[in-house]
Order: sequence, then structure tokens, then C-alpha cells
Amino acid sequence: MVPPDAMAQPEAVPIYTPARHMPMRVRPAGRMTDDELFELCALNRELVIERTKDGELIIMSPTGAETGRRNFALIGQLYAWIAREGQGVGFDSSTGFLLPNGAERSPDVAWVRRSRWDSLTTEERRKFAPLCPDFVIELRSPSEDLPELEAKMAEYIACGALLAWLIDADARRIRAYRPGRPVEIIDGAAQLSGEPELPGFRLDLSEVW
Repeated sequence: MVPPDAMAQPEAVPIYTPARHMPMRVRPAGRMTDDELFELCALNRELVIERTKDGELIIMSPTGAETGRRNFALIGQLYAWIAREGQGVGFDSSTGFLLPNGAERSPDVAWVRRSRWDSLTTEERRKFAPLCPDFVIELRSPSEDLPELEAKMAEYIACGALLAWLIDADARRIRAYRPGRPVEIIDGAAQLSGEPELPGFRLDLSEVW
């Protein structure tokens, strides 16, 4: 006789797949709820999992060391500005945000105005925050497709972001997105200003290139 415990099935199964297949797109049989998606991400903390507005899951592996170094430099500079100005709250790449269009995204760097963060309940803060950040940075890694990243940046703006930077460090090129304005291409800059959306914030790109 099989013990009852041996018959039990886990509510969610961790994802195991070779890194060479990343990023991987998966379309579940049915759209996952926000809570189910949060549980899936909790069971697979070594992966970055996003959801498109159509319910498709995008599963990505951890970044390489060089991309991680660059991202650390970005976060450090944003944190220094937040600590100095006190105008909002910053987040790293492990943070998920539920966008108004139904997508769940985890930008490499994000910033939310203090008033919007304070309006969330304790429960909302403990899970994926149900809002679009006011400012995001995506740092392109060698494995990421540029058109897909460009579409993601446009999505942030459409969902309410005030400013979004797509940094292609290997090409030394930045694409800056703002509502109602064409994409600004910036090549080889030494510094990048967050004005007027982030008063006083200037990104030193020498730490990123």
C-alpha cells in the first residue's frame, strides 16, 4: 500500500532547463493568477521570470558577472541620489511589478515616487507591487534581443513610466524614452541626466562602460 504522503502532489514544480535555452518563452494552458505567478517565482529564485500582457511567461537565467557588475554600479548611483534627495524608493532587478496592462516585469533598476509607494498596503508591498515604476533602467545583456527590449521600454512608458533608459553598454549607446516624445539616442556619453523627472540625478557612465 502506498503511504498517503507519497500520493501527494506539489502545488508547483520548479523549472529546470539548460542555460543555453534561455531566455525561454512558455505559454501556460491557462493564464496564471498574480498569486500563482508569485509562487512560481518564489520556487525558482535562481531565475528571472516575467509575464507578458498576453499571459506568456519569459524565463531568463541569471546575468553574467560583467552585466552584474554594471548593474551594481547603476543601483549604487541611484541609491546615493535617493539617500540625498529622499524623493522616492529604489528597487533592484529581483523586484516584480504588476503593470496596468496585466504584464509582470522586473526591470534591472526601478524607482517609484514616495507618495505612490506609501499608498500601497503592507500585503501589496510584500508581493509584486501593483504599479508601473516612475523610472526604469534596463541593461542589455549579450543574450537579450534588442527589438524585444525596445518593445518592453515602450510598454513601461505606455503603462505610466515617466522616464526609461535602455543601456547597451557594449555598444555604448543609450535609448531614452519619455511619454509623448520620440526615442532619444545617446552615443558614447560620459554622463546622463535624469532631469526633469529625477531632479539632481546624474548617472556617471564611466562606471558602466
